[in-house]
Amino acid sequence: MDGRSATIKSKWHRKNANISAPMKKGDVEHERKQHVERVAALFALHVDSATFVAATTHPSFAHESPGEPDNQRLEFLGDAVLDFMVSQELFARFPDYNEGQLTRLRAQLVSTQALAHFARHHDVGAALRFGKGAGQGSLHDSENVLADAVEALIAAAYCDQGMEGAERACRLLVDFGMEQAERADARDSKSELQERVQALGLRAPVYRVVGTEGPPHEVMFQVVVSVEGTNLGEGRGRSKRLAERAAAGAALEARSFEALVVVGPSQGSHGE
Repeated sequence: MDGRSATIKSKWHRKNANISAPMKKGDVEHERKQHVERVAALFALHVDSATFVAATTHPSFAHESPGEPDNQRLEFLGDAVLDFMVSQELFARFPDYNEGQLTRLRAQLVSTQALAHFARHHDVGAALRFGKGAGQGSLHDSENVLADAVEALIAAAYCDQGMEGAERACRLLVDFGMEQAERADARDSKSELQERVQALGLRAPVYRVVGTEGPPHEVMFQVVVSVEGTNLGEGRGRSKRLAERAAAGAALEARSFEALVVVGPSQGSHGE
């Protein structure tokens, strides 16, 4: 082997040795501490809070450490708090939605899959304490484990900060869920509304902000969608985009745009 080949081989071994080398115990603990601090900040909790520690403790850890609380009791409370807070948030955001629409949307936002998606996005699993055996498996990425942890953290916010803390935590989850749904839905309500009104020979929908409320860091936008000067629906959201989508959804539900074909000004243009 010549000198150049030996140098390349040596570099390859050093590079791959760095990739495959296991993290030292101190590095692992430091990394977990960073995750713990980020998750605590996300829910506005103190890392040393007894409820936060319990909320991030999986039963497998408590089983191996007698006397340590786990997050199951908090998960029970968080489930109830989450349902109530999300119901309240949706009731306020979507004044034009009927009971069925609100129920379906709530079920989507508080499902196990939605909570686990939120947890993965914020690396909640990396902040949890597991037993030695469980920690080496895939529990840190289990949908049920992650969803339970989110509910426990919401309960911790409620216990430490009252309704205001729980409301803030649940609003984060609702905002995240709504944004994800909007991105995932290639055929969203705005696209569908535009296609349906233009298929009737009408002009494209026009969206306008008619009001805002709340403090600057939590502004709620109110948007009205109209076609050819006729208001068809109203929506509210934490961003203009979400409010426009809600307005389009309300218009699709009411289907009042169909009446414009009969009574609208475009009717007279189909002359004799």
